Amino acid sequence: MRPAIHVQYEVSAEDAGERLDRWLTDRLQEDEIEVSRTQVKRWLDDGCIRRARPGRLKPSDAVEAGDVYEVDVPEEEPVQLVPEEGVPFDVVYEDDDVLVVDKPRGVVVHPGAGHLRGTLVHGLLARGVQLSSLAGAMRPGVVHRIDKDTSGLVVFAKSDRAYRALVDAFRVHRVEREYVAIAHGRLPHSEGTVDMPIGRDPSDRQRMAVRPGGKRAVTHFEVLEQFANYTYLRLRLETGRTHQIRVHLAAIGHPIAGDPVYGPRHTLPIQGQALHARTLGFAHPDGGWLQFESPVPPDMAQLLEGLRQGRMGA
Repeated sequence: MRPAIHVQYEVSAEDAGERLDRWLTDRLQEDEIEVSRTQVKRWLDDGCIRRARPGRLKPSDAVEAGDVYEVDVPEEEPVQLVPEEGVPFDVVYEDDDVLVVDKPRGVVVHPGAGHLRGTLVHGLLARGVQLSSLAGAMRPGVVHRIDKDTSGLVVFAKSDRAYRALVDAFRVHRVEREYVAIAHGRLPHSEGTVDMPIGRDPSDRQRMAVRPGGKRAVTHFEVLEQFANYTYLRLRLETGRTHQIRVHLAAIGHPIAGDPVYGPRHTLPIQGQALHARTLGFAHPDGGWLQFESPVPPDMAQLLEGLRQGRMGA
């Protein structure tokens, strides 16, 4: 193994008292670093995790407010990435530095636990695309992602300079990302902002939740259409936390239709959440602004037409 990513975290007052292995696992997962508590325990044994305050570290230690932990995330020997034909996606734009893809609902962006085949990365390799290796062997070219059951635009870095530029742009929120969604209920305001911190759900580690001590998350929304029991929304991300739009809309009482994790059981007939990454804009490494639009996919378009005609959603 060799260090692949270096990260640093400070313990907040709200998190004081949590077990070290659980707290670090949550922080890493919030940064989209796929890791288990077992792996964190192994990294502690291997000396990959350090604390500014001296003393031996144990997985069961209770973290203290203000403590700073540094983690050298090791890169495991990679599973061989084999190009796969037949992965569905459309290339919207490509040059020597960047590639923009329109991803259909149901496709995972990159390999990870439970999804070792059939991802966008596998499909891009089959197309012969050369991607930057700076994100690690299992995430070549990946600078951001959207959920498996969210459709829409994703940008990949082909060159190392593009990877560095795009990672920095996402970090300081210089990327324009606009989504459209069908949400349950009728929102009482035509526009607004949800500013609620998001962190790992303490009662279900597979979910995210609005919680004190989470990372700041800001979502701006605008109502596009109102129906009897649903609302069609435009949403703009100011930050980019895991499941941010899904968690924020559920938190204000208007979960996305079809969301299997944060939404109700009885909903509109769609496989996965009715959420689409419609607009993506960013600065090219050579200068100049690139911006792309993706049309609403057919399944969402059919739902909208049915709602307009009063044929569903009563």
